[in-house]
Amino acid sequence: MATAVSANRLELLQIADAVAREKVIDRQIVIAAMEDAIQKAARSRYGSETNIKAEINPKTGEMRLSRLREVVETVELPATQISLAEARERNPAAQVGDFIAEPLPPLDFGRIAAQSAKQVIVQKVREAERLRQYEEFKDRIGEIVNGVVKRVEYGNVIVDLGRAEAIIRRDELIPRENYRPGDRVRAYIYDVRSEQRGPQIFLSRTHPQFMAKLFAQEVPEIYDNIIEIKSVARDPGSRAKIAVISRDSSIDPVGACVGMRGSRVQAVVNELQGEKIDIIPWSPDAATFIVNALQPAEVVKVVLDEDAERIEVVVPDDQLSLAIGRRGQNVRLASQLTGWDIDILTEAEESERRQKEFAERTEMFMEALDVDEVVGQLLSSEGFSSVEEVALVPIDEIADIEGFDEETAVEIQTRAREHLERIEKELTAKRRELGVEDSLVGIDGLTTAMLVALGENGVKTLDDLAGCATDDLVGWTERVDGETRRYPGYLDGFELSREEAEAIIMAARVKAGWITEEERAAMRSAEADGGEGEEAAADGNV
Repeated sequence: MATAVSANRLELLQIADAVAREKVIDRQIVIAAMEDAIQKAARSRYGSETNIKAEINPKTGEMRLSRLREVVETVELPATQISLAEARERNPAAQVGDFIAEPLPPLDFGRIAAQSAKQVIVQKVREAERLRQYEEFKDRIGEIVNGVVKRVEYGNVIVDLGRAEAIIRRDELIPRENYRPGDRVRAYIYDVRSEQRGPQIFLSRTHPQFMAKLFAQEVPEIYDNIIEIKSVARDPGSRAKIAVISRDSSIDPVGACVGMRGSRVQAVVNELQGEKIDIIPWSPDAATFIVNALQPAEVVKVVLDEDAERIEVVVPDDQLSLAIGRRGQNVRLASQLTGWDIDILTEAEESERRQKEFAERTEMFMEALDVDEVVGQLLSSEGFSSVEEVALVPIDEIADIEGFDEETAVEIQTRAREHLERIEKELTAKRRELGVEDSLVGIDGLTTAMLVALGENGVKTLDDLAGCATDDLVGWTERVDGETRRYPGYLDGFELSREEAEAIIMAARVKAGWITEEERAAMRSAEADGGEGEEAAADGNV
């Protein structure tokens, strides 16, 4: 009989070892699962309310069963409680709240109890395996993995990674790619989540970083951080753009990525089902970078609007279709790569727009200054764009215009100032009509026209203005589905920078008594220090 018992003990440990090896989990977890299973089977024998503890010696495989009862003053539940007096008979040091263990005879498993124990062990081992998979893969987000296609469900590809299972959803596959069970597949881990049904490892072949990682595998200079990939934009399976920069001036980043006779880039193209790749030199200068990003189209001229992150690009008439690309692909990828909205104009369109702006400025000067067309055109062609400029420049600048003398210049400037005074009176009347308080008038940077715009947007008191955010005044932009969407502010059209808007709000807060001038100065100082630190960090990165 003793021989049979020792064989069972040995068998128990052998099973634990085998399961731990197969599922790649800790042997102690398997033994703990077995203890749980035995406890559950013992409860069904001795009563579900009984507190039973099972212990398996991890060295000998010996199993001990005991019933735990809590030491209490007054026993209410005999199955789980023992009186202090009775407990002290067994252990003189027993205190209320302690547990007394009473050995139980070895358990002979019935068929149902054994089946129940098996279910508990399987469940516990499965949970441990899931936890192990999650712990192993949660830190591998951003890696490329190789696997074998296990099955395809509704277009989603289930991949066997050896020690785990992953999924490539249909929208994360390159268009026109077909996989069958047994095919080898390479993909990028972009997310790992611990869910009720186990860890979900999500793979992608369309993610921009998949291409970046493929280049890192093919180009040693990228792996060694001599060349850095700054940004990637992809139209999966069709076209892509990748921006690179070299930390070593003697190494050409584009040439290194292309490789000898295009060998390096061709390896990436083959993996991505023939996706055409434009490799572009990155530049810290936005205009240069955007011109590079629009390759192969030539660019004649660019006009940047840094606040809105928008750029106008002028191309020769015959280059328009090349710059835009088939179905807008070239300009869309350039926009994703650079993070700027790009408007493309031909030289003819730009010339037509310039002529229209010239005509509008001429018309404006004719009406505001009560002058003929020739005078209006002369002011426009000299670069004057507003009546304010005419009213405020030194008189010599107007008198030096060909065909003008000093008397004419004085007359034009006088009319300009009278026009501005008239407009100012009208705006002041409108401001008061809207109920905008006089306390807002003295704030630096706010014109009467701005006060009217604020009043039309419900900002009428000092507290209203002090409670505004910078975005409220100048608007903000958000990237939605790869496109930048612009949300207007109360003072749109006044060419107000974010710094100027912030200064106006802070001035209102000081005037309203929300903060002191000293606190405002301290904030400015802190921002200046932080800005320098950021710039230094940015320089270090480049």
